Parts: sequence; structure tokens; C-alpha cells
Amino acid sequence: MAEQVEIDGIRLSLSSPDVSEGEWIGQQEILKQLLACWLVVDKLDLPLAPRLVGMPGIGKTTLGMAGARARKQELYIYQCTADTRPEDLLVTPVLAQSGTIAYHASPLVTAMIRGGICILDEGNRMNEKSWASLAPLLDHRRYVESMVAGISIKAHANFRCAVTMNEDESTFEVPDYILSRLQPTLQVGFPNRQDELAILKYHLPFVEEQMLDLTVEFLQAAHELKLDFSTRDGINVLRYAVKRLFQDPQHPINRDVAWREALLKCLGEDALDLQNLAARKRRSMGGEASPMGLGDFFFSPDDPLHPDHDVDDDDDDDDDDSRDK
Repeated sequence: MAEQVEIDGIRLSLSSPDVSEGEWIGQQEILKQLLACWLVVDKLDLPLAPRLVGMPGIGKTTLGMAGARARKQELYIYQCTADTRPEDLLVTPVLAQSGTIAYHASPLVTAMIRGGICILDEGNRMNEKSWASLAPLLDHRRYVESMVAGISIKAHANFRCAVTMNEDESTFEVPDYILSRLQPTLQVGFPNRQDELAILKYHLPFVEEQMLDLTVEFLQAAHELKLDFSTRDGINVLRYAVKRLFQDPQHPINRDVAWREALLKCLGEDALDLQNLAARKRRSMGGEASPMGLGDFFFSPDDPLHPDHDVDDDDDDDDDDSRDK
């Protein structure tokens, strides 16, 4: 049975903390920055509620989870959506078996009451009306008002909060008066090669080194070209590839074929030609670039193994010399 508390005569059923496992690998500086936001250095000081900003799939939520573990506090995660209502964020009324109205505290309000940490995940998918209900929580007042339950809820002194925000086009514009409360902005970037390989090994210890290396090379090339393919994409590609290899041990498919098929099925045809995709992206932004193939991040253009290498170049030069004579 859910834990209950009473506030101003209203009994609230609390949410359960998140117990998901996940290790933050590499990029220790951004973790230190998050923990700095949550410090209180004086009795008049207040913790900050930072924005964790970056592309989808690079570990923003995992970063928040790591911060909660470092502080040894309960973690609560609220998934924001376009149709999130203020009562969803705060206190939701439900019809109990007895026919009476019962009130359930959201993960956010539960963290406020218990002195935990709440991650508002993908906060820029949420509408302004819902953000407005959090304005007093995110400044020096540190409370929320539930219109549904008719109560005001003060945040515990140990309550901490952060908001993750994706850098993509399927989001709302967060109002300035909210952005001014969600400070500072912590930019979460793509991991370097060593860290990305370690992340893949952590999640997929059963995958052989060759396929891990192939995936890391692909991801690092995508990061270099400023494309949106993430570590999460690499994990999904590898999961599908190893399942295809495992599917029929009597007639196994080639590992390269399985990996290419996984790339196509998970990320689409554009992933097979990163340079061309990057060129199209630059042209759409007003730049110019010449399209190149998937082999460009494995071989230099003049390498004989490059798919576009012209093996007849030397012969053509010889023919031209003979004609000149």
C-alpha cells in the first residue's frame, strides 16, 4: 500500500521512487556542475533548478539519476508530455473503491514532501499552463498550490529538481519567466570515443568487440558531422544485430550484413550515407558540401579500399601521356 501523508486535512497517497539502474560513464565535469547546482552554501542560499539540454538519447536523464545517487537521495522522475495538466504535475483526484475521492501526489510533489530529487523529463514538451503551476516552486517561495485538493504544499529543505530538455523540433517554447527560474543551462554533449565504447560495453557486455568497434566508429563519425544519431541509437542497432545473428545458428548471416541491416532498420536509409546526409543538412541551412559515402569514415578518399576510389586514374594518365607523344 502506498505511503500516505496528511496536509491541511487532506490525505495524500505518495508515489514510489524510481529504482532504475544506470551508470554515468565519462564526462565527469558535467556531473560536477549538476551537483554544484544542488549545493547550499549558506542558510540564506537556495539550490538551483538547472536545465539539462542536449539531443535525445545522450543520457540527460541518466545524468540526473547519477546526481541523485551521488547525493544519496530518493529519485523521482516525471515524464512531461504535451497534454500534461497542472493536476497531473501536482495532485490528481481519483475515485476510490469506497466511492470517495482520493488524492494521489505526483512524483514531483512526493519528492517535495519526502526531500527527494525530481527530474522533470523532456520539460519543453509541456504547455505553459502546466509550467505556470510550478512558478512558485522554482523561485525563493518553494511551494505549489493544488487547486484540485485545495492545499498549499511546501518543499522540504532537501528537495532538489532538474529539467531535461531535448534539442529537437517536436517541443514547445518554454516561457521566459520559467526559463529565468531554470538556471543554469548545462549542455550535455556527445561522449568521446573511449567513453562511448565504455557505455556500449556497459549496456551490452555480451556483444563482441568487432561489432562494438564498428558501431562506435559510426557514432563518432555522426557526431563529427553534427548529425543527431546518439549512443541510444547505437545500443538499439547492436541489440537488433545480435538478435539477427542469434536467430538462426544453423544458417548464420554475416556480421557485417547483420550490422548493416540493423542500421537500416533502426535508423533508416540516411544512416547508410552519413556524408550525404550531412551535406543535405548543411545545404538546408544555407551551406554547401559535396556528397560522400559511408566508406568515408573508414577510408581516406585516396585509399584503394575506398568504395569511390577510381582504379583507372593511373591508366588514364598513361594514355594521355602516350597520346601527347
